[in-house]
Amino acid sequence: MTLLNIAVVVKLEPDFSEGSISYNPDGTLNRSQTKSTLGPHSKIAAQAAFYAKVKYGAKISIGTMSGHIANSALQMAMETCDAEVLHLYNDKIFAGADTIGTAEVLKKGIEKMDGKMDIVFSGHRATDGETGQTGPQIAWKLGFTFLGNVISYDINLEKRTVTAKRLLSLRGISDLIQEIEAPLPVFIAIDPSYKYYFSTASLRLTAEKYQREAHERANNYKDRLQTFDSEELGADKTLVGLVGSPTIVYDVQRVPQGKVIRHAEILDGSNPEHIRKTVTAMREALNAMVIK
Repeated sequence: MTLLNIAVVVKLEPDFSEGSISYNPDGTLNRSQTKSTLGPHSKIAAQAAFYAKVKYGAKISIGTMSGHIANSALQMAMETCDAEVLHLYNDKIFAGADTIGTAEVLKKGIEKMDGKMDIVFSGHRATDGETGQTGPQIAWKLGFTFLGNVISYDINLEKRTVTAKRLLSLRGISDLIQEIEAPLPVFIAIDPSYKYYFSTASLRLTAEKYQREAHERANNYKDRLQTFDSEELGADKTLVGLVGSPTIVYDVQRVPQGKVIRHAEILDGSNPEHIRKTVTAMREALNAMVIK
């Protein structure tokens, strides 16, 4: 019997590292012509879920709202956390959704997952939106306690509680750490600084086992993929997509591509000439330093 059910909501986002973003004539992002990847904050959320799988034997389900192009995000998230279930919420009426319209779809999707969720994880924000609103809105719609900016957490399965540490800013003082305990279920938005570690050999061996399993599952991720449209979700069409989104976009401006001011060179540590080149560069850098 699974003692802990976990959901992770992820997003496929533009791969800004490629430097080639395509736009439609109206200035909106042309996602079909822009290379995409699993959002970096979504990956951190998947890592947080993996910690629960290793330490508590949790069952993990992943959900995302997008077209079939988002399959790659689900595959990457599965390889990160060894999820058992993948959900894709795909319907043309979902297009044009703002954060509240997206939250409605994801809330409906979470309710379709096997069993009642004890924890739902999301990233801190999406790099192509930067609002940080979707996570709290899903929590509100689910009726879950929301914990944001979480940097670590542990679960008491007997008491059915989670103890989390999270970053706060208070009266101009940043990076305060608050420790809070809350009863399950909860919604956790993971802070970008989150990193897990396993303190025992047993946990590290378990992590290695699940990592191998995750790689195998990701290679055949479609075997565990379920796709839902609006009717299958039971979504109210007045609450999703453009119709269910009160946000009005007044203007969209392109972000100019930054100029490259640094260059990388790969050197071989076994090559004597490369070693001499490295030492020379270090000496020049040290001679140029002004120490006050």
